[in-house]
Amino acid sequence: MGIIIWLVMGGLVGWIASLIMGTDARQGIILNIVVGIVGALVGGWLVGPLLGAGSINDGITFMSFVVSLIGAIILLAILSLFQRSSGSAG
Repeated sequence: MGIIIWLVMGGLVGWIASLIMGTDARQGIILNIVVGIVGALVGGWLVGPLLGAGSINDGITFMSFVVSLIGAIILLAILSLFQRSSGSAG
């Protein structure tokens, strides 16, 4: 059951982050899930210690959702920078 919750939350976080960053038209559900899950890891690594967010075993809370969303937005911003720089070189 835990993996299903990870996939659903990853998809939701990735979708909201892609709406905020304006990349929703280029992404499908699989990429939204990947962005959401990787964004949660990035957010937990970068923002978690600053906010004193709990560990992964705390379950899904509002704070874990916000940290995941921040991480997903950071991830999409970094990916956008790489896409722009590689697109202008060719």
